[in-house]
Amino acid sequence: MDIIIKSFNRPFYLDRCLYSIQKFVEGDYTITVLDDGTPEKYLTKIKTKYPSIKIVRSENYDEKTEAIQENLKTGADINGFKIPTQMWINTVKDASPYFIITEDDVWFIRKINVNELNEIMGKEDISLLRLGWLGNENFVNQFKQVDITSEMFAIYPDLFTLPPFLMECFFYNKYNFFSLLYKLGLVTNNTKTKYWILNSILMGIHKKEFWLATWQNINGKVDEKKQLFNAIMYYRKYKHNKTMIAQLKKETLKTTFSSSATNSYHSYGFNFDVNQFNHVVNEKWYNDQFDPLENFPKDFSESYILSLLENKNNEKIKPEEWKKWTNKFKDQYRNQGCSVDE
Repeated sequence: MDIIIKSFNRPFYLDRCLYSIQKFVEGDYTITVLDDGTPEKYLTKIKTKYPSIKIVRSENYDEKTEAIQENLKTGADINGFKIPTQMWINTVKDASPYFIITEDDVWFIRKINVNELNEIMGKEDISLLRLGWLGNENFVNQFKQVDITSEMFAIYPDLFTLPPFLMECFFYNKYNFFSLLYKLGLVTNNTKTKYWILNSILMGIHKKEFWLATWQNINGKVDEKKQLFNAIMYYRKYKHNKTMIAQLKKETLKTTFSSSATNSYHSYGFNFDVNQFNHVVNEKWYNDQFDPLENFPKDFSESYILSLLENKNNEKIKPEEWKKWTNKFKDQYRNQGCSVDE
C-alpha cells in the first residue's frame, strides 16, 4: 500500500509523522513525501533519518522556498492557496489501488496492518475507510452502522441525491433552491453537514477511483466544497453499495492545532505569523534542540511550545499571541463537536 504525505515547511512534524508510521503501521507499504517547498537542508536531514522514503518536489518548489525566505526578511505572506494538485493527482494515478494520503502534521497513535485492511477493503468494496475524525463521535453516530469486523464498521448515510444540475442547485443554493426546500421544512441547516461523511481529506484509506473522482476539475485551487460535491456525485452512482464508507472503531490518526502550514487558512487577526513560528521550530529541530516526540502520541504540550518562544525579540511570535491564535484554531473544531484538547 502506498502512503502519500503532503508536506510543506514543517519538518519537525514530518519527522513525527514518519516515526509514527514506523512504530504503528504493519504490513507492506512504501512512503512518498510530496513536498511543496521545504528548504533543502531540512529535507536532507529527513532523508538521512528515513532513508527508505521517496521525496518528490512540486513544480512550485523553488517559488515556495523563495517565498519562505522573503517572509523571514520582510514578513510578506506566503500564498498557501496555491497548491500542487496536479502532482498529487499524478502520484495517486500511479499509486496502489488502495492508499493512504495524509499531511505532515498528522500522525498514527495505534497499530494498523495495511495488508489486512487492503484485503478487507477489496472484499467489501469500500471506497473510503476513515482512520481519524478528531474525536467527533457524535457526527458518525447519526448514521446507520453495521459491523464488518470486530474492529471496523460500515456507515450507510442514505443521503439525499439528485442528478448533477439539480444537485448543484441544492448544494450551492442556485436559484434559491435550497432556501425554498428550507422554507417548506424539507431540509434543515444540518442537512448539508451530513454529506461530510463522504470526505476524509487527510485521515483515510482511499480507493483510487474514489479519490480521483473527488479531485476532478479542482484546477490548483483550495475548494473543499467542490471536492465534497464530486464525492456526492460518486456516492449517487454507487449508492446501492452499503459498505462504500467505513470506519475503524478506534481512532488511529491525530493532528495538530499548534501550527499550520501558512497563515492563508488560519489568519485570525492576531499579531502572529505562523510562518515565522515554524521557522523557529524548524531551526531548533534541525540543530537537535527540539524533540519531535515530546508528549507523543498527543500533540506537543503548551509548555514545551512556550519554552521555545521565550526571550524572542520577534514581535510576530510572542507567546501570548500564539496562545490566542491556537485557541481560536481549536474553537473552530470545538464548535463542530471535535475533541481537540486530549
